[in-house]
Amino acid sequence: MRNTVSGSSSAREAVRSTARGRGTGGRRAAALAVAVVLTASAVLSLTTATATATAASGAAASGVSASDAAPTRSEYGKARLQRDVDAIRAIGVNGVEARVIDADGRQLAATSGVADTRTRRPVPPNGYTRIASTTKTFVATVVLQLVAEGELSLDDTVEKHLPGLLQGNGNDGSKISIRNLLQHTSGISEEGYPNFASVEDFLKHRYEPYTDEQIVAKAVRHKPYFAPGTEWRYSNTGYVLLSMIVKKVTGNPWHEEVDTRISKPLGLSRTLWSGYSLGVPNPHAKGYMVIPPHAPIDATRYFDGDAAGGLLSSTRDVNTFFRALLDGRLLPAEQLAQMRQTILVDAWQDLWPGARYGLGLTSRPLSCGGVYWSHGGDIYGYKTRSGVTADGGRSVVVSMNTQLGDERAARQEKAAGDLVDRALCATR
Repeated sequence: MRNTVSGSSSAREAVRSTARGRGTGGRRAAALAVAVVLTASAVLSLTTATATATAASGAAASGVSASDAAPTRSEYGKARLQRDVDAIRAIGVNGVEARVIDADGRQLAATSGVADTRTRRPVPPNGYTRIASTTKTFVATVVLQLVAEGELSLDDTVEKHLPGLLQGNGNDGSKISIRNLLQHTSGISEEGYPNFASVEDFLKHRYEPYTDEQIVAKAVRHKPYFAPGTEWRYSNTGYVLLSMIVKKVTGNPWHEEVDTRISKPLGLSRTLWSGYSLGVPNPHAKGYMVIPPHAPIDATRYFDGDAAGGLLSSTRDVNTFFRALLDGRLLPAEQLAQMRQTILVDAWQDLWPGARYGLGLTSRPLSCGGVYWSHGGDIYGYKTRSGVTADGGRSVVVSMNTQLGDERAARQEKAAGDLVDRALCATR
């Protein structure tokens, strides 16, 4: 869900096929062969055969029994949570933290592994982490609050609020709506969004800042992928445009609106804009990229300040946010219903059967029935997975400080998904 580092143009193309969120199936083998960094795009850049085989055998590979792979409603306690985070660490993830909150407000938290491979210090509980594309749900919530207030409409076009910005090379801002941007159906090119072509490229350029205007200016130099509303393709650039619209309407940057409308009312003390600071505040776990044949890379520090993924947060704060969103504290019923109007995403089905995308919010089926709501986040060195029940009553957040860029990628993804499913299907 964030940028990707790859070793060849074929891998870059595989990732770009659906941009930062998730990839398509056409070039999965090529992406795996060059061992791209695992973003959710890279997860789905695995071959269909690999994903299918992993689904069948991943539980055993991660130390989870076959019976656990199909959970039923039962109690989920601290010991079970600890086994689940240990299973993720055993795959090759340096450090893991998971936090579960039930309907009574009871919290379970567990950590496994290390925050720093050199000092071997443990993963700090509720430490700061880069939440990457989970940021999109915060941004979407602000946009829908503005809709509820009458400041915006989902049918408003980009042209109405940012006149003349999207023109040329087949781009037409008068045909792209706010709904299109929120749901990744705008078709706008991702060629303007910062991506690194190799590990060396990342190491050389990771500290260089960029602006929203630079991203959009580069995007419109390219033809759109499709006519607005006709297809789905994950778009970071779309959320950059949303942040520009928020600023035009409110007079404030998107992150200030997030702070005023969400973080302060909910008491999210560790949800911050990364801004122009390159690091992560203490306490935190360092983020690592594992891209064979390279040695693990400390990728904690880099510039990433846009609305597609520029928030820092913690497992407690992300839990609190999703619970408040789904139980109706952040949006009126009409706007929450709009947010949860989803479309099936074909590109995700190999690894996440039944996965759908709404307006900055995803849904996936639960093994015990129904669906859960979430938005994952993947960025250099960090990976976040989350889930909350439809009523906001039970939630879970998993934070990992390693992106695996080899055959273990799908195993990491499955182990995290199994943890989320088990935690949400529990009776308490």
